[in-house]
Amino acid sequence: MVVDTIERVAVLGAGSMGHGIAEVAALGGYDVTLRDVEADLVRDGYESIEWSLEKLEEKGQIDESARSVLDRIDTATELEAAVHDADLVVEAAPEKMALKREIFADLDELAPADAILATNTSSLSITEISEATDRPGRVVGTHFFNPPVKMDLVEVVYGDHTADGTAETAAAWAESIDKTPIFVRKDVNGFVVNNVLVPFMAEAAWMLSADETEVREADAAMVFRRGYPMGPFELADFTGIDIGYHARKEAGRPIPPVWKEKVESGHLGKKSGRGYYDHEDGEGVDYEHGQGEGFDTLRIEARMVNEAAKLVGAGVAPPEEIDVGMRLGGGFAEGVCRMADKRGLDAIHEKLASLYEETGEARYEPADYLRERVEAGHTGEAAGEGFYDYSHGGPYHYLAHELDDDGVLRVTFEREERLNAFNDDMLAEVDRLLGEVDTEEVSCVVFEGSGGTFSAGADLTAFPTAEPRDMMDVDDVFRTVYEFERPTLAKIDGYCLGAGFELALACDMRVATEDAAFGTPEIDLGVIPGGGATQRLVRLVGEVRTKELVFRGNHVDAETAADWGVINRAVPAGEFDDVVDDYVEDLVSGPPVALKVAKKVINDGQDASLETALNLESQGFGLLVSTDDMLEGVTAFRDDREPEFEGE
Repeated sequence: MVVDTIERVAVLGAGSMGHGIAEVAALGGYDVTLRDVEADLVRDGYESIEWSLEKLEEKGQIDESARSVLDRIDTATELEAAVHDADLVVEAAPEKMALKREIFADLDELAPADAILATNTSSLSITEISEATDRPGRVVGTHFFNPPVKMDLVEVVYGDHTADGTAETAAAWAESIDKTPIFVRKDVNGFVVNNVLVPFMAEAAWMLSADETEVREADAAMVFRRGYPMGPFELADFTGIDIGYHARKEAGRPIPPVWKEKVESGHLGKKSGRGYYDHEDGEGVDYEHGQGEGFDTLRIEARMVNEAAKLVGAGVAPPEEIDVGMRLGGGFAEGVCRMADKRGLDAIHEKLASLYEETGEARYEPADYLRERVEAGHTGEAAGEGFYDYSHGGPYHYLAHELDDDGVLRVTFEREERLNAFNDDMLAEVDRLLGEVDTEEVSCVVFEGSGGTFSAGADLTAFPTAEPRDMMDVDDVFRTVYEFERPTLAKIDGYCLGAGFELALACDMRVATEDAAFGTPEIDLGVIPGGGATQRLVRLVGEVRTKELVFRGNHVDAETAADWGVINRAVPAGEFDDVVDDYVEDLVSGPPVALKVAKKVINDGQDASLETALNLESQGFGLLVSTDDMLEGVTAFRDDREPEFEGE
């Protein structure tokens, strides 16, 4: 999709962010001009794009040749040449306010009057930048995350003067290049993600500065006890300790002493060879499971939640968008607001209040919104309301679902940042959705994954933190899918592994693209499938092939899966949607009662003796011959027309 009002994009700055933004814009189908002040900088940026596109083409991750994408990119060193016909200008210059204001003042003179002027700043004031122009309503923040080709999030940031139409067009453009935008509706320093993410690293640094923890204890606790993808010191080394230091210095915020020490010594993290860990001469990140058992994880999480509460209370962003931001931009397995509702806002408030009373430090003062939630008794999921309202089961964080006029319930797994890997919440949402929907209104259910992946399995970050009793009933949701009264179809593209494979096996039919991959890799983790794969597979493909899949843990391609009978069809990507639509059309136009009875007879008959199964079939047939649908089917056959079943 290309946004109607935007055809040509100019990107100012050919560094890592600039050339990355230019690349994703070209991949999205836009004509792009990449501009920097020196020809050498432009050439280096263009060559970086060329290298990246060639790698994407080699891996089959783009639908056209690298050359055809490159043909949409031209370069310039003169600002006027770059922007004179641009519909959207994205500035990606160094984070210096004076420089950005100078650029935007020039853009005000040189860019078309109706062009949107966007800045990729990660923390500077959009308002102050916009006031360097005579059209501040056309200025907006579009904060991409590094590297833009891989990171899905774009923060669309309002300045005080930004018009709604400007922000909405910028968000639509971000969606058109396969990014997920969230709105930051007030011009606060750090926007959403950095405001919530920085305390994850900063609070641990304050604790280290006060000799209240050690590096490996903090990292091990947050990863192995709380399920974060990286520990706070590991993440700081990865992103660069100087980044947080300079951002806080620019904003006039207190800086943890250890950050100052590291920056002054040149120990900036992985990029300098040494930070909290020795990445050059040492072992690098080397914390282990079992370390950090006494570390106060709530202290770090309470600080993040407090910042999120400030943003919600000030109307900067709602909990839903904060959580999307933290998942896509911060790499968290779940959003901070959702985590807080699980942990209890009262416990978080108590921790903050205690620290504030003890130290007097402003960073611990509970946000008004958090205090008000607790005083109202809205302390989280257990209370029925916290950041989110759980009175009707709560929102769907990881699923998109739509019931169309034909009764087709389309369910999309939306955890693209984790290849749609299932965590407990995601499984619970599938189970809840199928339990809540009115089956009388549903003709069939289609499951698919976002981002070109059905599901890569279970979220491994949950394994170290899970209790054995929590993992014993993993098949419940797949049983719900298997026993759902209406036909279910798995529309499979990309990886279909582990728990994703088990959900597909629980569906009645499976259609896949030819490049899909199937497997049960659990054996490589020292476990076995826990969602029914061992039993459903053996009924589909027999003992020999089931053991091959389970024992070896290997992937099989779609052609093999079709030959073995694991899936119904393997089709070229270009035919995928049409073939699935053919299946759905047959299910929609079929007799609802007969389909329901057929599904039950087939499913129940597998676990019965042949004689019992035949009796089930006979009973089902006898029930159906007295229905109005049967009469309609016979009449339509006699009249040589398509039947119109009513489900009666």
